[in-house]
Amino acid sequence: MSGGEVAGLIVAVFWAILVSFLAVVLVRLARTLKQTTELVAGVTEQAVPLLGAATAAVRSANIQLDRMDTITADVQEVTANASALSSTVAATFGGPLVKVAAFGYGVRRAIGKQAEEGLPGKRRTGSAARRTVLPGKTLPPTRRSTRSIRGKG
Repeated sequence: MSGGEVAGLIVAVFWAILVSFLAVVLVRLARTLKQTTELVAGVTEQAVPLLGAATAAVRSANIQLDRMDTITADVQEVTANASALSSTVAATFGGPLVKVAAFGYGVRRAIGKQAEEGLPGKRRTGSAARRTVLPGKTLPPTRRSTRSIRGKG
């Protein structure tokens, strides 16, 4: 065998090893692609119903939001009507009610003073009628100047 034949034989062996190695890699790559295809098909089978359910949920939420908009508009209208009614009632009855309350207060006060003056032995005049009462204590009326009590002379 000559040197050229040996070199050709070595190249052929390396070429066979390379082809074998590439064949193994291609077989494994084919298995990986097959498993990937199966995985994508499984995900697609599960994703399509999920997307349908999500679409239905979004549509339902949209319907509920439309209903809430309607309810909110109605509540806003009721609030405006209640405010208008409140201001109308206040304007209509507020003044007369204040006058009636003031009249009632005046009548009670007058009756109280009349009853106080009508009690025998309880009549007070001047500074004795204006005693300051604190819880648990009665303070004497304010004193006049000492000159007016002792007199001149």
